[in-house]
Amino acid sequence: MSRLTVKVTPNAKKTEVLGWTDDDPPVLRLKLAAPPVDGKANQALIAFLAKSLGVPKRAVTLERGASNRTKMLAIEGVDDGALRAAF
Repeated sequence: MSRLTVKVTPNAKKTEVLGWTDDDPPVLRLKLAAPPVDGKANQALIAFLAKSLGVPKRAVTLERGASNRTKMLAIEGVDDGALRAAF
């Protein structure tokens, strides 16, 4: 299982990856087209990551940051190298 920290900007025109930060550990920056209302942005984030990594949605779990822009996710079936290479 891999852990991924993501910084999300909701309500964007389209969903897109902005890239990795130079922080330690690196943080993936994303724009999401979904609004931050009723968990829609979190659902869109999970769906986007699952599709991008080729895993089912149930393999992506939001561990921290449900109401924050910075989120920690656990992803089953993907190692850290594959995670970094996918984005």
